Amino acid sequence: MLIYKPLWKIYFINIRNNEYINYIQSNHKKEIILNVTFDYFSNRKHDSNFLTGKINQSTPNNHLLEGKNIYIVKDYKNEIDLFIAAAISEDIGNGDHTSQSCLSNNNISRADLLVKEAGVIAGVELAEHIFKTKNKTFIFEAKINDGAWVNPGDVVFTIEGPQLELLAIERLVLNCMQRMSGIATLTHQTADLIKHTSCKLLDTRKTTPNFRYPEKWAVRIGGGENHRMGLFDMIMIKDNHVDFCGSTARALTKTKKYLEANNLNIPVIIEVRNQSEIRACLDFPWIRRILLDNMNPEVLKEGLKIIDGKITTEASGNITKETIAAVAETGVDYVSLGALTHSARNIDLSLKAV
Repeated sequence: MLIYKPLWKIYFINIRNNEYINYIQSNHKKEIILNVTFDYFSNRKHDSNFLTGKINQSTPNNHLLEGKNIYIVKDYKNEIDLFIAAAISEDIGNGDHTSQSCLSNNNISRADLLVKEAGVIAGVELAEHIFKTKNKTFIFEAKINDGAWVNPGDVVFTIEGPQLELLAIERLVLNCMQRMSGIATLTHQTADLIKHTSCKLLDTRKTTPNFRYPEKWAVRIGGGENHRMGLFDMIMIKDNHVDFCGSTARALTKTKKYLEANNLNIPVIIEVRNQSEIRACLDFPWIRRILLDNMNPEVLKEGLKIIDGKITTEASGNITKETIAAVAETGVDYVSLGALTHSARNIDLSLKAV
């Protein structure tokens, strides 16, 4: 049974006869959909054949999606496990000699995760997974869940377990939670600036190497949405692709041939810099989204008039907290900010023995 997870992976699928066909990386995989239904919604009137949603445990109503394309979610647990293993190895090496010199793993101790700065807490679920990965006997008691606003003095969780192992992974847990909470806080603050519009806030691939999954997880906790996870789950034709190909039309024509030759069915986004490139895109109505790059609100409005709702739109480039409201008010469908992950400041947290 497929169950929704907060840390997720996008698959582009097609529903036929209560089966879905997975097109990721040219590997066709059919799986029977059993005892699940989709909580879905249509993105836009011009995208009525493309649905997004999450999988909920429920009774089968999949006939509602017959012949439809849909994004579904799968968790990234394996990638997170690999990250945790690498991070523990990096920090502990051949042993935590400080703790080993004066403490005993036979002693069981408790500690509280204390908040020292206001913000949106993120990484609670990840912290529990890190502790349990190190030692399944750890007793983890969450007092505040991911996504909650916290204030100085709040206790987020209590952890109880062997002294040596608790202190050996203390810094890893704090590093993850401080970073994720900073991202979630900035995302929350930014999303709040455009909540009066229908525009959705996206992150980008401008993430910390090998820490992308927790950072994108934090964006979702803060109220944003994830853009592509990597180069593998979406085609995003940028300015250099267009310039190397010679034109927007040539890049899109080659992309279409590539998708057909490899029997791929993944979303295509193309970046445009001017009205000429916008008009060229309209000859390819199958593309998923037009990304209007580095355009001020007035220029953006002109571009949106040309598109006229035929294709979903996204604004990106030189957008700040000071300008994002004006950008969203143009009527663009999405706005993406690399700053959500590359410029977020960590939230101060501390793990204290009790």
